[in-house]
Amino acid sequence: MMEHGGDIYSCAKLLGCGEDEIIDFSSNINFYHKKISLDIDVEKISQYPDTNYTKLKSVISNIYDVKVKQIALLNGATSAIYTIFTSIKSKSVYLYAPLYGEYEKAALISKKNVYLINRIEDIYEEPKKNSIVVFVNPATPEATYYDMQKLFKIWKKLKCSVILDESFIEFENLKSYRKYINSYKKLYVVQSFSKYYASAGVRIGAVFSNKENIKNLKIQRWNISSFDSEFLQNRLVDDEFRVKTKELHSIQKQDLLNILESSQLFDEIVPSDANFILTYSPNANNIVKQLLKYKIMVRECESFDFLSEKWLRFAVKDEQSHKELKKALSFFNE
Repeated sequence: MMEHGGDIYSCAKLLGCGEDEIIDFSSNINFYHKKISLDIDVEKISQYPDTNYTKLKSVISNIYDVKVKQIALLNGATSAIYTIFTSIKSKSVYLYAPLYGEYEKAALISKKNVYLINRIEDIYEEPKKNSIVVFVNPATPEATYYDMQKLFKIWKKLKCSVILDESFIEFENLKSYRKYINSYKKLYVVQSFSKYYASAGVRIGAVFSNKENIKNLKIQRWNISSFDSEFLQNRLVDDEFRVKTKELHSIQKQDLLNILESSQLFDEIVPSDANFILTYSPNANNIVKQLLKYKIMVRECESFDFLSEKWLRFAVKDEQSHKELKKALSFFNE
């Protein structure tokens, strides 16, 4: 059972093949990987980076429409999660589950008391006053996008610190709630750049919040390399990348949905607002085994709270990967 998508290394070792032979439907990273050329000044590499990452923050500020002083940059969104928990004093954490497993790990490491709210069955269950609440929108692993208005009213009434993860917001035309940082001082928005910008190997994540919260985050100096910063700056300002991503995402997501539906292997296929699709099948274990014969990885969802091993998640991939998936799934109809 995988606790995170993208572990092609363990899969390749299990199958006795090269890592480049694995077709990875478990990782929900943008499949469009536009090549990029970086002109790195060797002299600059010998210098320490700007501790404030002024240029990168300026680019992020323009694109995400937040002030530079409302931005904190960390070594990936996972690092951002741990840092936020360390900075908030409240001991009670309410996780709207299922969600990314690192939130619970980070809360426990920060010596918090963790409680789960089943957002699928009882989303409006009230957390404790002055607690920390964590919500991912669009959600993982089923890619549901939520209207947050009613939830924010509940949280504000209870004076909760809110961690809102919007790492998948950009794949479709969805409303972001990051502007709420101007009206609610206890809001932290987590933004991963790995997913949409196809840069999981570039470890940069952001926290958007009011400037006082940003100041209080305990961030180590030089936690982002010059290479990573330069890459992300180039990717962020690439309008062609955005246009092509939206075009291909729309086409390939529909193609993946068609493949899953036509296979007739799944009792339920959950409507998706991101770049992955959650499915349910009583025969999920056999589907996983069959796909591995074709060197195809999918995300088994047993590690998510309130889900079982019968739930599988498929990320949207390129045309050739989809063809291989269709071929592998057709085995069950022979």
